[in-house]
Amino acid sequence: MKFGVTLLATVVLGSGADAFTASTSRTSRVSKVSLSEKIADELSLPCEDECALKSFPNLPESVHPGVVTGQAMVDLLNHAKENGYAIPAVNCVSSSSINACLEAARRNDAPIIIQFSSGGSQFYAGKGLNNKNYAAAIAGAVSGAFHVRTLSEQYGVPVILHTDHCAKKLLPWVDGLLAASERYYEKHGEPLFSSHMIDLSEEPIEENIEICKDYLSRFSKIGMLLEMELGITGGEEDGVNNEDVPLEDLYSKPEEIYQVYDALTPISDKFTVAAAFGNVHGVYSPGNVKLEPKILTRAQDYISEKLGDKAPADKKPVKFVFHGGSGSDVSDIQEAISYGVIKMNIDTDTQWSYWEGIKNFENKYHDYLQGQIGNPEGREFDVIFFLMLSTPCLLT
Repeated sequence: MKFGVTLLATVVLGSGADAFTASTSRTSRVSKVSLSEKIADELSLPCEDECALKSFPNLPESVHPGVVTGQAMVDLLNHAKENGYAIPAVNCVSSSSINACLEAARRNDAPIIIQFSSGGSQFYAGKGLNNKNYAAAIAGAVSGAFHVRTLSEQYGVPVILHTDHCAKKLLPWVDGLLAASERYYEKHGEPLFSSHMIDLSEEPIEENIEICKDYLSRFSKIGMLLEMELGITGGEEDGVNNEDVPLEDLYSKPEEIYQVYDALTPISDKFTVAAAFGNVHGVYSPGNVKLEPKILTRAQDYISEKLGDKAPADKKPVKFVFHGGSGSDVSDIQEAISYGVIKMNIDTDTQWSYWEGIKNFENKYHDYLQGQIGNPEGREFDVIFFLMLSTPCLLT
């Protein structure tokens, strides 16, 4: 099954799709970002209509159009868990793919997560830049962040701004982005990014947890969220190949998830866990990957039992992330959401959708395009037209 962003939003929302039309309770807490502090005002780009809203309809009052961070982000993720939906997280590598995500969110009147990988960040900056010490990847992600911040306000949609897998060797990349967020916080009272993922799933669990504790301590000072990974997501993504890992490493254990929860909770509640339940990156057909979403509910039950009277009323103390979502059965997606998944990564299928618009046009006008650029049925004669072809496919 190939998901475009719009279809993905519909599927991922699942049984909680009415959350955006039903009356919802409002939180009394508000984000640090006020209307006067928006980038739109800094750049003299007046916000009108949806863009000018102080909060987003049918979501917690703290959740506003534009990038959400801190308590507003936590309120949004809690709303997702309480109302049975997950927010789609799309890896973007260009301004046009970012814009397509923003347009999809606007069409669906829904929030979205826009995220960058290290390789995607380097591409955003341009492969011609020197990436020594991840300088190009840092510059590309920061540039993309300002693009998202500027246009998410204009589109009038809430966005969580995130970075994807960061293995141990890539920690200097996140260090550079964290430093940028700390500088941004000094001026704006919120971080540049909403959250970062630290993926040390290939390291011993004790080392994984200790490093995550260090980063969460630093994140918590500026209202950022940490996503950490337990177990290994199979397949290949962004140069990390886990196609031959032992099968047992694709499944997290409840005891391990509790170990993470117990270590991180005293520092901050702003963390999510990408637990492995058979997930695989890349292209695969439904049925070719053995997903075991019940691992998640067993972990929730185990941790709730450990917490006793301190367990939350819904018995879902952990916010989970679903990696490797492309090609998954809808029933597996919906089951995982019912067990506390609040974010679902989607990369391979959206990449295919983005490419498909150009592919179909080239197939239709192959002969014409051997000697001319553009649309034989119109007046478009530059590369912008070909980029425009990708957006409709990504949206459907």
